[in-house]
Amino acid sequence: MSKELENALSTQPSLHDQTQGQSALGTKKSTKTITSLVILFCWLTIFSEGYDLGIYGAVLPALMKSEWALTPAAAGAIGSYALIGMLIGSITVGAITDMIGRKKVLIFCLSLFSITMGLAAMSTTPELFAIFRFIGGIGIGGVIPSVSALTVEYSPPHRRQLNYVIMNTGYATGAIFGSLAAVFFLEQVGWRFMFWLGVAPLLIIPFLVKYLPESIGFLLVKNRKAEAEVLATRYQLSLESIEQVTQGNLQKEKGRWEGVKKLFLAKRNAQATLAFSIIFFLTFLTIYGLNTWLPKLMQQAGYPLSSSLVFLLVFNLTAVVGSLVGGAFADRFTAKKVIGLAFLLAAISICLLSFKPASMVTLYCLIGLAGVGSVGTTGLLSGYATSYFGSEIRATAVGTVVGLGRIGAALGPVLGGIMLSLNIQLQWSFYIFALAAVMGAITLFFIPRTERLD
Repeated sequence: MSKELENALSTQPSLHDQTQGQSALGTKKSTKTITSLVILFCWLTIFSEGYDLGIYGAVLPALMKSEWALTPAAAGAIGSYALIGMLIGSITVGAITDMIGRKKVLIFCLSLFSITMGLAAMSTTPELFAIFRFIGGIGIGGVIPSVSALTVEYSPPHRRQLNYVIMNTGYATGAIFGSLAAVFFLEQVGWRFMFWLGVAPLLIIPFLVKYLPESIGFLLVKNRKAEAEVLATRYQLSLESIEQVTQGNLQKEKGRWEGVKKLFLAKRNAQATLAFSIIFFLTFLTIYGLNTWLPKLMQQAGYPLSSSLVFLLVFNLTAVVGSLVGGAFADRFTAKKVIGLAFLLAAISICLLSFKPASMVTLYCLIGLAGVGSVGTTGLLSGYATSYFGSEIRATAVGTVVGLGRIGAALGPVLGGIMLSLNIQLQWSFYIFALAAVMGAITLFFIPRTERLD
């Protein structure tokens, strides 16, 4: 969960409070339209991001057979470049967003990673390909704060969480679409065409320019009150409410360094921060490692390329179901217990994959359970971290543990490449990722207990 979401969810009153003298019917119609439009644009952006990051693992077997003749180590390193760029983008682009606005940054970043997909498709050397993936990753990291803030700001208070979840389904949907496209087209048209598909989001740029509104809170912070009043009037929003929300967020930003002190100087908070950071690190390492290497691993295990790509599709598709089911169980049995069991489920399933089950049904079930226990836990883990830390340090804590955890995302593809380069028995590649899941489950025990959650 981003700091923008955290601030918005915890600050009242709502952006959608009715202005004086306006009818409730008119307000409802206007705000519903702009909310739907903003969510659609943000969803399409996150969908494009999911396709961009997910397609590399889908085309990797074909890419390694191309004229570049990539070694597993080189392929793993290239897979990590986009994730390193994403980490850098999420940290650095936020400052630019505060200077020029969320709308401009979103449009620029979407354009950047879409264009670099085309440039990657035209690359003549793996070095150029890696550079374009890295630059595109910066754009991917840069859109996340903007889509989070815009979705929450233009949503009514009773639908903020739901709209945020709906918007974020774009990522999994984009990754699933990439797997489906690879299943049907990769062998016929080659890996370059799959990257050319990633240029398609440029088609929505004119619509973003014309129809996506700027953050009214940003305009107020920049003393552009006249422009803010125009937007508030157009969409029948209460400017007074928005000013109160904005001032509340500014106060939280001013107190962020106090939050950092409380996070690391208090022993209990420091222990929890370290434990959560390790868990996120291990989770992202497993997810991005398998998303990059699962098709190649299954191909080396003797399955045809088409089947290997279906395995990746199942891995991501079942994760969506797993996140919903896990959330329901967490409300009943606590998030900590459900996450721990999910990690163990993933570890067992990944280990059993190394034995190459004779039944395809069994194989699909194991891959699905691995997806449920790894990818499916990310939302639950974020929610657990958000609920664990006190409101005075919550945004700082969640941002810190997720940020540190993303180092694991960058290392996952590299680790898989190294394992394959060592020419050791194939099952050890599965065992390493399974071990990461087991370590994640063990680390949960080092999070200090709270009566409220445990």
